[in-house]
Amino acid sequence: MSVRRGQTERFERCVADGGVALFPSDTVYGLACDPGNRAAIARLYGLKQRPPAKASAVMFFELDAALATLLAFGPRTRTAINYLMPGGVTLLLPNPERLFPLACGDDPDTLGLRVVSVPELAGARVPVMQSSANIADRPAARRLEDVPEALRTAVDLVVDGGELPGTASTVVDLRGYERGEGWRVIRSGAVEGAELAAALGDQFHFHPDTYQEMIQQDIPGYEEFQDAVVVACGEQGARRILELGTGTGETALRLLERFGESRLVGVDESQAMLAEATRRLPGERVELRLGRLQDPLPEGAFDLVASALCVHHLAPDEKADLFARVRRALGPGGRFVLGDCVLPVDPDAPMISLTPGYDKPSSVADQLRWLIDAGFSAELVWERGSLAVIVADPSEREQVSAWRA
Repeated sequence: MSVRRGQTERFERCVADGGVALFPSDTVYGLACDPGNRAAIARLYGLKQRPPAKASAVMFFELDAALATLLAFGPRTRTAINYLMPGGVTLLLPNPERLFPLACGDDPDTLGLRVVSVPELAGARVPVMQSSANIADRPAARRLEDVPEALRTAVDLVVDGGELPGTASTVVDLRGYERGEGWRVIRSGAVEGAELAAALGDQFHFHPDTYQEMIQQDIPGYEEFQDAVVVACGEQGARRILELGTGTGETALRLLERFGESRLVGVDESQAMLAEATRRLPGERVELRLGRLQDPLPEGAFDLVASALCVHHLAPDEKADLFARVRRALGPGGRFVLGDCVLPVDPDAPMISLTPGYDKPSSVADQLRWLIDAGFSAELVWERGSLAVIVADPSEREQVSAWRA
């Protein structure tokens, strides 16, 4: 028997006997136990000082073993699993059969799934409940010596995998994916957005709980950008506002504060994001609608149409079509303010993080041309790196220079 096969068998035996093992994954070191053994799970959680109601992922070491066990997934979900696994992702999946309920914490209808390729445990067929080998809320361990000594000495088996990449898995929510509701990144990690988009398509939705923190990390100068968008909207007169891409309501809050007598109609394609916006925004002044930018716009006329960090998800022909529809939605004296990610003239200018296939930024010059073709007089009023704010007024109005911040 080979040394490696013997190590795999010891690992499987440890788990089957109710033990807790310290092992290398494809990202960081983890702790593993039998997902059906309540005592082993309680011991693992106790070692980590992790709340027992908090869910942990179930890990397989062979993809075919995972698919043979998890038979309830639809074809889209199974295809996604085949593309992404084994790999550095944790998928949140619907769990109608309530498999592995002890690992699911307070949400038995959701299963966290990991499938990894670990040379030290090649051929292992046993599923495990796993969690990173650290005290709760402490850094994950990329080397065995980084694991707290109290954990290393308390487990029943230690498998040394050398130095690991050290970046935790990317957590992706696929609970609505089979129904065509897209996918959401819950936690950024080892797998980049381009790989996710290639496997899952461009129906990407941010998760409302992490969106604001993530966007502020990914976009330097985010607050300055938001201020520039609002300033470009002018100082008075916008009583009826249409916002394209409301998200969690960050820009809408600023617009409502600036225009104290206004009412706002917000459009977004994510039901989860609109739910968060509903919580944050004053209901008596806001009407939120589920829809895509490619769909017909709410009936005008609007004094102001504004959009922040949304239009760059459209293809060039879709942007041009949207600009023409915005022009028709504006009332007399109306204004369109577009704040977005753009392709900078300087190729060395810093770019915000983009997801190929989902993010489709265009140059300022192209967007000014499409706006003029749609019947606007348009001008760039603010630019920092790959972020820009454009003001567009119906072309029969005076030039917008007086409105610049």
